[in-house]
Amino acid sequence: MKKRFFYNGYCIAAIAFVAAFAFFLFAYPYHLMHREQLDLFLYDWDYIRQTYTGNAWLARFVTDFLEQFFCLKVAGALVIALILTAIGTVSYRICRKFLKKLPSYIIAALVFGWAFMRETGNLYSTRYTVVVLGYLSVILTAMQFDKIWSKAASFVILTCFSIWALGSPVHKNYGQLWNTPLFDYERLIGLDAEVANENWDKVMKLSKKDLYMREASYCYNLALGMKGELGNRFFEHSQGTAYDLLMFVSSENAVFVNTMAGEAWYQLGNMTIAEQSAITSLQASPNHTGARFIKRLAIVSLVKGDEAAAQKYLKMLGKTLFYRRWALKMMPGRQDEAAKAWIQEKRSLMADTDFVHLSNVPRAILQGMLKTNPDNTMAREYLLLYDLLRYDIDQFMEDYLPDMIDGQIYHEAVLINLAQQGRLRDEDAAEYGISPSLLNKMDSFARFPDRYKSSYWYYFLTD
Repeated sequence: MKKRFFYNGYCIAAIAFVAAFAFFLFAYPYHLMHREQLDLFLYDWDYIRQTYTGNAWLARFVTDFLEQFFCLKVAGALVIALILTAIGTVSYRICRKFLKKLPSYIIAALVFGWAFMRETGNLYSTRYTVVVLGYLSVILTAMQFDKIWSKAASFVILTCFSIWALGSPVHKNYGQLWNTPLFDYERLIGLDAEVANENWDKVMKLSKKDLYMREASYCYNLALGMKGELGNRFFEHSQGTAYDLLMFVSSENAVFVNTMAGEAWYQLGNMTIAEQSAITSLQASPNHTGARFIKRLAIVSLVKGDEAAAQKYLKMLGKTLFYRRWALKMMPGRQDEAAKAWIQEKRSLMADTDFVHLSNVPRAILQGMLKTNPDNTMAREYLLLYDLLRYDIDQFMEDYLPDMIDGQIYHEAVLINLAQQGRLRDEDAAEYGISPSLLNKMDSFARFPDRYKSSYWYYFLTD
């Protein structure tokens, strides 16, 4: 009977571990990756000595050390599953000092479930899970002594040490007592992660379910732009305002919004706003740090030719476990031909003259970029679509270069302009490379508009 319960305990622990591991790997994979982006752990003695001092030093050290593994989906799920399983196991062993096995299993399962649900919170920190495990371990350790006085003495000593090393067991920064998974938010932070990794096919796949949300529409549009499909597919889904195209960077925004806002500007070649986004997000992050922001600042500095700043950021990343190889490869003086070509490709989109500006005047920024670098095709398309989202056909016609930009959406906008001028003829349309078949479609749209919901005509006349 004893042996059977022994195996039952291991089976229950194994089931709990597999459940937690599978959930965070398959159902909630970006949740932990997002935490890693807001954290940074350096293998540098001076950094460790200066950062992990004072109250709760051990909890902060262990948390940052563990969260560096969250950049890998499997490793992150494995770490969290091990911690949660350890909490359930220690809880069971504490209960066994007072209760029989069945009620001990039940209580341990409840504690495991509580810790598991807290881990799903979008603003939750791994630190609290580490603190819970630490204090439960203190209780279990103190209970190993036989005599009452030794139990009491060890409990007091260990508790005092834990308050210094782990911090208070209860703190307002630990978050709510109970959380539930937010799968909509999980998809959004997944989009943000895949945009940062430039996995554009994955971005389009993840965003399709949530295109009614501005952030998802923004990422989908960016993916279309990177795949060169804006001119033909932009209105395949319902567009809202210009916010669906370009988001603003502001100190009043959440870290998530500012981080995402910088991605389109970065891909367009505006390193000034990309830098503003990274710095603002860095300052507003919980610990005023983040591997993702440091990496972006390093790239921006490389593209802008500021080698001193780039070396500063790359040296930091060179002291990490998972960014070290990339940092060494990108370090000025050590770059191979592939790295140099990649930097030059990014630099080719950048405006020849760098100028400081706020992101809340996107049209002026795009015009300034094109004035100094008229060959930036994606910036040109963003400017045209910005005009179209504002129903400004006249401004669109001023910005449109038919020999440089092609796409049915732009042809549809040109036909609207020709119709407004009473010049809707084949010869006039031909000047813009528009075929007679598109003119026929416009006639058909007038009779059956619902058949052309993916056209600019439908957006212009019905929204």
